[in-house]
Amino acid sequence: MANNIHIGKMIQEQLKKSGHSVVWFASQIHCSRVNAYKIFSKENIDINLLIRISHILEYDFFKTLSSSLNLPVSK
Repeated sequence: MANNIHIGKMIQEQLKKSGHSVVWFASQIHCSRVNAYKIFSKENIDINLLIRISHILEYDFFKTLSSSLNLPVSK
């Protein structure tokens, strides 16, 4: 099981690292600044939205999430 990952906080952290503003981020995902902050507060997120955010921030959230599963290596 995943180690209690909070995807919204991960997104906010990557946005901060990118140097872009919340206003820029909101415009990229076609929502208001208020809704962008709501995304940052979510533990879970729609997969299609996460794909869009991954492209916008040029960060593979899926790789980070899958590496947290700690599954045995397949043979």
